Amino acid sequence: MSAIETIKYPDIRNYIGGTFVEHGSGRYLDVFNPAEGNVISRVPLSAASDVDQAVEAAKKAFPGWSQTPIKERVQVFYRFKALLERDIDSLARLVTEENGKIDSEARAEVLKSAELCEFACSLPQITAGEVLEVSRGVECRVEHFPVGIVASITPFNFPNMVPNWTIPNAIALGNCMILKPSELVPLSAGRIAELLREAGLPDGVLNIVHGGQETVEAICDHPGIEGISFVGSTKVAKIVYRRGTSNFKRVLALGGAKNHLIVMPDAEPEMTSTNVVASMSGCAGQRCMAASVMMAVGNSDHIIERMVNIVKSMVPGTHIGPVISAEAKARIESYITEAEKMGATILVDGRGYKVKGKENGYYVGPTLIDHVTPDMRIAQEEVFGPVMVIIRAKDVAEAVGVQQKSRYGNAASVFTESGGVARYVMENASALAALAIRTCGGRSTFKEFPLERLYRDSRCGSLMLPWTAEICLERIGRESLYEPDEKDD
Repeated sequence: MSAIETIKYPDIRNYIGGTFVEHGSGRYLDVFNPAEGNVISRVPLSAASDVDQAVEAAKKAFPGWSQTPIKERVQVFYRFKALLERDIDSLARLVTEENGKIDSEARAEVLKSAELCEFACSLPQITAGEVLEVSRGVECRVEHFPVGIVASITPFNFPNMVPNWTIPNAIALGNCMILKPSELVPLSAGRIAELLREAGLPDGVLNIVHGGQETVEAICDHPGIEGISFVGSTKVAKIVYRRGTSNFKRVLALGGAKNHLIVMPDAEPEMTSTNVVASMSGCAGQRCMAASVMMAVGNSDHIIERMVNIVKSMVPGTHIGPVISAEAKARIESYITEAEKMGATILVDGRGYKVKGKENGYYVGPTLIDHVTPDMRIAQEEVFGPVMVIIRAKDVAEAVGVQQKSRYGNAASVFTESGGVARYVMENASALAALAIRTCGGRSTFKEFPLERLYRDSRCGSLMLPWTAEICLERIGRESLYEPDEKDD
């Protein structure tokens, strides 16, 4: 019996025009179960001709779909939400198989997809136009139209949720879509397509093209695609942004992150230690909002000691899943080793962890590293694993100063009982979102402050026009959408 005959799932196929079809290149990549380290399927490496085929199917569907009233379009997503909830068990199992999440995390991901559908169903109320009476018999009208055909290139860390960041909104707004999932986690995308078809989505409105670099380049270059969203590494985000905008497409490219948690000595110890560990270890640290740097201000040893005890009690395979690949495991562990050689103190070491019965799985145990200095690579670069580094600071100003020097700008947080300190961090943190967490009498109050003042290496471009707050709505000449390429730091 051949290796292909023994793997669990048949070869994955593209989804074009409402049908699963073969691809043109004849080339495949193996798909692995990260918990077991075994091959579970093969994903096609689609050629530019496959992207052409998907765009043609979308072009055929676009006139009818875009002219369908938005209140009718969102009915698909009312039904799709119900189907996600109906099939949550099987959808969560699929996420666990291809991504490695533990069951509770996988189920939470599917529920978040359902929540995203709820927002899409509210779009008829959000996207209403305007009529402005300028003078007698003269009025100005604001009307919204679909962009056309858009593409979404999604990462491995949330195979069900991140596609649903874009699918419900873009399609409910009358666009047709090309989805290019990560080649590491291609299985969930097929189930999403099947459920949308069951929900009544017309053929050709959603098309899925699997593949790698060649497929992404074809999407960036295709003249029939008007806009692109991307989530992944900063390196590739910049490439997609530059290549897409050079072809006069709208591009929103989300890259990496290095999120700092500032912990003040007055923070409530139990709540703070529990939440800091949860932030760094959830989804094996493979999420853009994961905490990766803790700025320990003043004497915070009592909180760090609690964190050590919590981390030591966590069991990989039960409380935390594997990382995505053998290459990711080796890369994460190399960061830990380098930090140790440079003088950092390993409080809890997750290197070389083996789960009984799953010895070939890609597990990295949760890791705490103290006395890291800001000049170390592990303090500056995105590790994307269950690793928390602790940098000591004498006061909140020094802690914020370290955060401000990060080349990333995704998020920052502070744990404190002082409203003044919380306000200082909120006003000075250089991040797209600052989260002030006040710990009062053992309870926490969360307040997010969106700070849209810089993107750094966490975000390039926008799908929004600069004069509107609506997403993917106005359709105007491409020449009007040009933005200069972002320069390297």
